[in-house]
Amino acid sequence: MNIQRWIARRELNWQRLDFLLRRIEKKGLKSLQANEVGELASLYRSVVTDLARARTQNLSNPLVQNLYTLKTRAYKQIDKGSRRQEYLGVVKFYRWGLPAIVQQTFPYIALATALFLTGVLIAWLCIWQEPSFMSRVVPSRIISKVREDGELWTGSIVGVEPLVCPGITINNLKVSLGAVAGGITAGAFTIYIMVFNGLLIGAVATLVGQNNLAYPFWAFVFPHGSLELPAILLAGGAGLLISKAIFFPVKYRRFDAIKLHGSQAIQLVFGIVPMLIIAGIIEGFFSSNPTIPNPIKYLTGLCLFAILAMYFSRKSVNS
Repeated sequence: MNIQRWIARRELNWQRLDFLLRRIEKKGLKSLQANEVGELASLYRSVVTDLARARTQNLSNPLVQNLYTLKTRAYKQIDKGSRRQEYLGVVKFYRWGLPAIVQQTFPYIALATALFLTGVLIAWLCIWQEPSFMSRVVPSRIISKVREDGELWTGSIVGVEPLVCPGITINNLKVSLGAVAGGITAGAFTIYIMVFNGLLIGAVATLVGQNNLAYPFWAFVFPHGSLELPAILLAGGAGLLISKAIFFPVKYRRFDAIKLHGSQAIQLVFGIVPMLIIAGIIEGFFSSNPTIPNPIKYLTGLCLFAILAMYFSRKSVNS
């Protein structure tokens, strides 16, 4: 290989790359035009190849060092730009993508909600007709605490919030992810989780109502429940989506249905996880705090739910 001719032929590319990098280092990646960003990536790949060739041919150390420095500078800027694009992609998803997915999959979320409310209604009817049904759903320690002591069981959280919060969040995640994964059982397990949680809430609500503890109970539930319950319903909708894709693809081929509805379900999960983390923190440090007046808890829960509803109903600027 004619070294001098090769260097002369490649030197213009090195100078161009150096020029672009100097501009980025001074003014940032935004200073480049769209075509220049593509050119930067191409020149980076080119200098990587040139560096490898220079090392193979045992060219002078100054040239190898200059090419290595140029490659390192280019990699740093490309990596920074890539991480920025990933960050902007996450921001865009939570700003517009998640609300759009919730709207697209609303019929499945509504069905999950109907299953949950069916469980609530069944619990209420069964307990009024057969009081012993309560003990089949609600743990005995909770029934005893409410009926015999005349108080809620939620006070056990106070003083150990840092220890309890992770457990609350993990438990809620298990329930939600179980509802999502239940889609592979033709939706049977998803339906079971939705109805059972409805039964549990309905039974507990009846229990506290019968013992004049409904007001403090719902004051406890409202703040974190405004996020926790919608998250579980989203999980139910995701599970039903997966069930439809696998067992009831209808107008799609099964592979295409799994690709479409599976993607929607995964995006719902990305929304569920932060909701449950926030709900767990609120439950541990706010909902259970006896020093916070109940009216404040009700107001907080209503405001959080209103904000969530407005967030999910927002329309994309491109729509």
